[in-house]
Amino acid sequence: MSNARKVTVNLDIELNESNVPTDITWKSDDPPSDGKEAPAKAFFLSLFDKDQLETLKIDLWTEKFEVGEMDRMMYYTLKGLADSYHRATKKANMANDIARFAQYFGEETGILKPKK
Repeated sequence: MSNARKVTVNLDIELNESNVPTDITWKSDDPPSDGKEAPAKAFFLSLFDKDQLETLKIDLWTEKFEVGEMDRMMYYTLKGLADSYHRATKKANMANDIARFAQYFGEETGILKPKK
């Protein structure tokens, strides 16, 4: 007997007359949503196409998403990419380079205080 299960993640995007996102909500069967709809101001979605061997991307943000929020989202995304890359490949040197760039980005955008 297999332990396989299926989980669904839904994204709902409301657009204005110019097709600019005004509201984004999401929900998932698993935590942290547990089936409850939750608001978001932006999302980055990357899917690796197994036939084309390239990434398909959807990056959306609402008209209320501020530059400082984008800076913060980019910092945490870069930091998360370093962690994901290391877990998937065990290539510590490259993961550390990505993490160093995330640190630099965080300091340059004012999210982090510069290390002395």
